[in-house]
Amino acid sequence: MYGGGDTESERTAFRKAEKIYKLYYQSNTKKKKQPRAVDLTQVLDFKSIVQLFNANGQVPPGVSLAAAPQFDRPVFCLEKHPGFYFIPQALSVAEQCHWIRESLTSFPQPPNRTNHNAVYGSIHDLFIAAKERKVLVENQNCLKGLLPDNNSLATDLAYRWELSEEPSVTSRESTIKSISASTLLRKLRWSTLGLQFDWSKVIF
Repeated sequence: MYGGGDTESERTAFRKAEKIYKLYYQSNTKKKKQPRAVDLTQVLDFKSIVQLFNANGQVPPGVSLAAAPQFDRPVFCLEKHPGFYFIPQALSVAEQCHWIRESLTSFPQPPNRTNHNAVYGSIHDLFIAAKERKVLVENQNCLKGLLPDNNSLATDLAYRWELSEEPSVTSRESTIKSISASTLLRKLRWSTLGLQFDWSKVIF
């Protein structure tokens, strides 16, 4: 993932590592589910690295200090992964809370794109919808072909899906696809920021 290389093999390596450290449970159903032990010997604990450095100025093998005089704290880097830097306590707790709120409330707002756009189109106020226990359901007009064929909105995902109050969804036909806003919020992985690039017109 750093310093070039084959993208596909790196992605595979990342997914392999992700599976190694994923939370699994013991398969024995007779007892209460217990998490399976995970080998963490190859995991870097940056908290312990900082504690070691503060205690005696040393760092473990493979970790070094970056030349960053503009910072008032040490900046660590990994020797085998150029371009990776770790700045301990770079953000205060208040700043972390601020950006967490922004990432859930502001950043996913259209026209920014998220990992949900490819399937559900643009979703407005996802965080508020999750708090109000709303559900994203298929638009019946689109399903029944009631929108004009020459209307580009008919093929727009933003018009194929609509947010609905959760109680009313249960009374609808069971064949209608739906997903709760809280589930979408929990599965939110990324959002774009800044000017959006229109690939068809090749403009921002």
